[in-house]
Amino acid sequence: MKILAETHCHTLASTHAYNTATEMIAAAGRLGLELISLTDHGPKLPDAPHHWHFGNLRAIPHKVDGLYVLRGAEANILDYTGAIDLREDILRDLDIVIASIHHPVFAPGTLTDHTAAYLSVVRNPYVDIIGHCGTPEFAFDVDAVLEEAKKYDKIIEINHHTFDVRQASIPNCEHIARRCREIGVKVAASTDAHSIYELGNVQHSLRVFEQVGMPEELVVNTTAEKLLRHLCARRGYDRSRFEQV
Repeated sequence: MKILAETHCHTLASTHAYNTATEMIAAAGRLGLELISLTDHGPKLPDAPHHWHFGNLRAIPHKVDGLYVLRGAEANILDYTGAIDLREDILRDLDIVIASIHHPVFAPGTLTDHTAAYLSVVRNPYVDIIGHCGTPEFAFDVDAVLEEAKKYDKIIEINHHTFDVRQASIPNCEHIARRCREIGVKVAASTDAHSIYELGNVQHSLRVFEQVGMPEELVVNTTAEKLLRHLCARRGYDRSRFEQV
């Protein structure tokens, strides 16, 4: 299985990343990717860009030298109600939105608390992907959330980066991937790249897919066209939106 559409990466607009958007786009093209999503952290993370960054992503075209470029964000889940840190007018204009829990902006609670947060986020019409949700401190009712994800046609991310920096999450990630396969929930393999040197490497994610027998039809980002079809169907986009240069 090949992953040709990158759903999750960061530029130095999030200052713990190390390359510009231009550099990330150029590197994706050299690697033979068909699509890259620019998904910098939402503004509540300490070193994240301001709201204006996301509102002004229209400055970057949807196609650069034949490569599709999605204007996106990795929004922060803020509390047990599932609130996220980007305004509705900004979310409405973005092409793709990941929602993730990050320690600096979300206080751990109970399994019931975390489940309530994820269920609310899954129901948010502007959230497309639930990001790196295997962290043990934020355990949740996996089946309840995945059933809701299937109902709302949301994507669960299996994040390569997690296997390097959040190793305590690995058993949970494997379990979540297995239940996605069994329930029939769509998944994405992402790099969560923070530099050009991490782009294109989703080997940990693919290993998990092989381990659990993930069918390719559930993996939404094997090609650009497959991901774009999903976004157009779920979000109601016109396909011509992504042909702008």
